[in-house]
Amino acid sequence: MSKLSREKVRRAMVLYGVTDRMWVTDDHDLYMQVEEACQGGATCIQLREKELGDSDFLTEAIKIKEICRRYEVPFIINDNVEVAVKCGADGIHVGQDDCEAGKVRELVGPDMVIGVSAKNVEQALLAQKNGADYLGVGAVFHTSTKKDATDVSHEILKNIVDDVDIPVVAIGGISKDNIIKLTGTGADGVALVSAIFGSRDIKESCKQLKALSESMAMKKVLTIAGSDCSGGAGIQADLKTIAAHKMYGMSAICALTAQNTTGVYGISDVSPEFLGNQIDCIFKDIRPDAVKIGMVSNSELIKVIAEKLKEYKAVNIVVDPVMVATSGSKLISDDAVETLKNELFPLATVITPNIPETQELWGQPVKDKKDMMAAARAIALKYGCAVLVKGGHMLLAETKAADYLYVGSDNDSGEGCWFETEMVDNDNTHGTGCTLSSAIACSLAARNSLKDSIYNGKMYLTGALKAGMNLGNGSGPMNHVY
Repeated sequence: MSKLSREKVRRAMVLYGVTDRMWVTDDHDLYMQVEEACQGGATCIQLREKELGDSDFLTEAIKIKEICRRYEVPFIINDNVEVAVKCGADGIHVGQDDCEAGKVRELVGPDMVIGVSAKNVEQALLAQKNGADYLGVGAVFHTSTKKDATDVSHEILKNIVDDVDIPVVAIGGISKDNIIKLTGTGADGVALVSAIFGSRDIKESCKQLKALSESMAMKKVLTIAGSDCSGGAGIQADLKTIAAHKMYGMSAICALTAQNTTGVYGISDVSPEFLGNQIDCIFKDIRPDAVKIGMVSNSELIKVIAEKLKEYKAVNIVVDPVMVATSGSKLISDDAVETLKNELFPLATVITPNIPETQELWGQPVKDKKDMMAAARAIALKYGCAVLVKGGHMLLAETKAADYLYVGSDNDSGEGCWFETEMVDNDNTHGTGCTLSSAIACSLAARNSLKDSIYNGKMYLTGALKAGMNLGNGSGPMNHVY
């Protein structure tokens, strides 16, 4: 058994079923109930047995694990480390009164997922520090299944989500009628007992509950960029990418462009006031979990964006410093470059320049990988943001598409790493920069690390290129929904 990635653990939180023998009957045993839950869309099953002896618990766990395997649903054991190890479960979940996460890790080894119950930020941070892979936070509503559970306010749930990096599942008293009340807390999903296993139609209930949970946990991503009327780049590419990641996309349009696969034939900027109005409307109503910034062609617009991002304390900001289109057309005025560097870069989680843009920002030619490393480091140290230099077509002679990330604000604590994926033989690369930066923003919105987000973004881009779509007379677009 190999350990589930953080992304897979996060996906497992969407509809996390916790068993309870209260609803087992002679003609509807626990095995049938678990199978129906998996058929209905449960994304994780936790086997909780408080009364069975270890031998019977183990026998039951082995059978239920096999059911979960058939449906590729992660299988978690509650509390009993010995049973979890012997049956080969994917994970173990422990409470605050049970063995702490660090000790559990010593007992189960490096590959098993560890979940820990938490009721406040202090417990959550300690569990994360000790090696927990996810948190179960609750009870978020009054529950009859755990009479000793203390209610956790939605504000505390949100604070926990904001303060930890690992996935969080809400638990306690959750039903079809109140899941939607958890919207905005940032929880990655819901853990349910009676709402699943107390249902007369478990399969159908799971289908409905999963849809509600996905809606509740929907991540929101804002793109601030120009419009591409041909649909291959700009906000159109961004919104397609966001939708492909099953997230809710929003846009603030900086400019209208007349362009297609052969070039850019006109740019019409919006006014700074109107751009600011768009951003206000978004943040005051549907706050984004990440922001991607693309083509912004003049200084005044850049200043408005920077002011608004600071005003609303925006997080997970990905800046794609679009200066030149794939076709070679210039997309930004000269006086806007300095404003971009001084106003937006310091706010960014990461910036994603290609080779021509890197040369513009560094002030020197970039001829090889050594130059990419030196440029990324210099730009990061100068502007205080992480820098991902995209190798692109400069490295066509190689078999790998190589990008270099440098993170660090000073000479001593900086760290660099390479991201290499297969080089796709495809001349249709219109909108690759927009697509990659948006994919990174989506992964950051899902609370993945920056490194994981870049890796995920590159894998998505590789798939879109490999789909081999061929439209237009020039450098065509990719298939964002491959």
